[in-house]
Formats: sequence, structure tokens, C-alpha cells
Amino acid sequence: MPNTKPTTELHRAGQSLWLDTITRDMISDGTLLRYIEDLAITGLTSNPTIYQKAIAGTDAYDEQISDGHELGLPDDDIYFELAVSDLQRAADALLSTYRRTDGVDGYVSLEVSPELAYDTSATIRQAARLHHKADRPNFLIKIPGTPAGLPAIEESIFSGVPVNVTLLFTPAQYAAAAEAYMLGLERRLEAGLDVSVPSVASLFVSRWDVAVADRVPDALRNRLGVAIGRESYRAYRELLESDRWQRLANFGARPQRLLFASTGVKDPEASDILYVRELASPNTVNTMPEATLLAFADHGVVDQSLPRDGGDAAEVLAAFEHQSIDIATLGQQLQDDGAAAFVSSWRQLIERIGATRPAPAPTR
Repeated sequence: MPNTKPTTELHRAGQSLWLDTITRDMISDGTLLRYIEDLAITGLTSNPTIYQKAIAGTDAYDEQISDGHELGLPDDDIYFELAVSDLQRAADALLSTYRRTDGVDGYVSLEVSPELAYDTSATIRQAARLHHKADRPNFLIKIPGTPAGLPAIEESIFSGVPVNVTLLFTPAQYAAAAEAYMLGLERRLEAGLDVSVPSVASLFVSRWDVAVADRVPDALRNRLGVAIGRESYRAYRELLESDRWQRLANFGARPQRLLFASTGVKDPEASDILYVRELASPNTVNTMPEATLLAFADHGVVDQSLPRDGGDAAEVLAAFEHQSIDIATLGQQLQDDGAAAFVSSWRQLIERIGATRPAPAPTR
């Protein structure tokens, strides 16, 4: 169709476009609705870093924070109150998408406390509590795909909590998250429960290229993230074609869609739409920072799709291994560093909320 925006073309090619940011102002001033209507946005994600910046950059949350203090709520509870409030409104804006796609799309995501990344039991409890608090059918709870997070993902899926698995970096980490998802569904099937529990698996892309930028020749710059994405896509497609998955699908299970996250380009010399163009693929999600979304809407190109077999991914990954880049070791480091970065953002966020708490009245 003439004058169709590249974002709409990408959506029509079968990939969901989610916005990787949220602010209260964006919801209130109509920006989110405009992105939904004009730029084919069909979902939204949040994380502690996003909210740490959002709260620091506006006074839109001050009144609700003050109310929380007056009620005597702990600082982390105040955060979840304001985040759930925002995300409920975003979920409502996306509810028509959720219904139109019969629950395939139209989701928002809220992350459990990053400080629980290595505490399985606490993660399970908080995920269930946040899911109940959200009270929306199109609301995903983010759980990190750390070793301690995997059993929490399985248990949450078994309990019927929709999950966005976050902090995945390698194809092996993606496969482990998919295994946890399927185990949860298989337990539901054995218990006679509905196996249609939504989930996505979020693979972080750009941080790979940042991590190796000074360790590889120019010919390999900005190629590792795409190769990791391609290899993970190959694993994703193979899983969906497996007998094990087909059995679950026969009972009504929906695919845990592969989601490409961290798709904002960090290298100023690279194309600002690199990870969107190179990772275009049907039945997947690309969650984009606002600047990346606007860049792709302005000058994006939809001219290719990821090869089902991963294309040249194995060859490119071998070239990096030849440069002494141990993919498995670096992937674990990136996951650990990512978890630590979210903890740092979380603590800054909670500290800012606490900083406005009134001093206790003096005792006589």
C-alpha cells in the first residue's frame, strides 16, 4: 500500500513491535495511543532501569509516592503501586489488540524485584502477587532466566502466571527458558489444567557487540548480536517443529514467542536500525527503545527475514571463537552483569522514592 510506514510493513510481515519504555506522561498525553495507531505498536515492556529514569525525569509520580508514604507503605511497595498503575493503563490501551489477536499479542510486562534474581522461592511468591495485583489478562510478569529463575519460571507457568523471561543472552540460555516453560505446561496438562498460558523469551542483543567492540577486527564489528539472534531463532523454529511441542500445541498451548530485546544500537557509526532490520522474522517480537522505533518508522527497510536455519550464524560465531571470544563464558558474564545493572537501577529507584519520605515526628 502507498505511504505505508516501515513499522506497519514489519508488523504485516509477522513480527510484533513492542515499545521498550514507559512513562506516565507518555500514557497521559496520548503518545502511547499514537504509537499504537500510527506505528503498529502492539505491546510494551518495562524494567527497573526504565522506571528509574522515568521517575527521576518527571514529577508525574510525586503525588502517588507521597500518598504511599502517608499510608506507611514500604518503598518497594510504593514502586509496584505506581508501576502497576501505569501498566494497567497501558494494558487497557492494548486490550483491543489482545482481543483481536485472540491473546497472541497486546501485552505489557512488569519485572519482579531484581534483588530476587537468585532467590527461587521469593521470585515465585512475588510473581504470583504481582500477577494478582495487575488484574489484567494481557499482563506478563518478568522473571530473569538465571539458574535460580528457571524453576521459578516453571512453577509460575504451572500456576498460570504469564511470564516474560528476561536476561537471556545465549541460545543455550534461551533453550533453558523454553524448557522451563514446557515443563510448566506439561505439568498443567497432567493436572488437567488449561495449557494456554502466555509467555515470551527475551533475548538481549546489542550488549554482545558492546562487549566485544574492542576485541575483534572491523570486519566483525556489530555482527555478534545478530548472529546470536539468528542462532537462537534457529533453535526456536526447531523447538516449534518438535514432537514434544506439537503434542502441547494439540492441547491448546501457544508458542513462547522469541523476543529480541536490547535492540537499540550503541555504536554511533552503525545503522540505527541495524537490529530491527536484521532480526525481522515472523511469529517473534522486537521490543524497541523509543528512539529506535521512531528511526525505523522514518527510514526502516523491510526487505529480508531471518532464515529458519540461522543462515550464516554458525559461521559467524565460529569467527568470533577464532578471535578467542568464548560465547558461553561471555554470555554468562553478560547475564550476571545485566542482573547486577538491574539491581543497581532498582536500588537507585527505591532510594529516590525513600528520599521523599517525611521524617518521623519527634518523640517526647
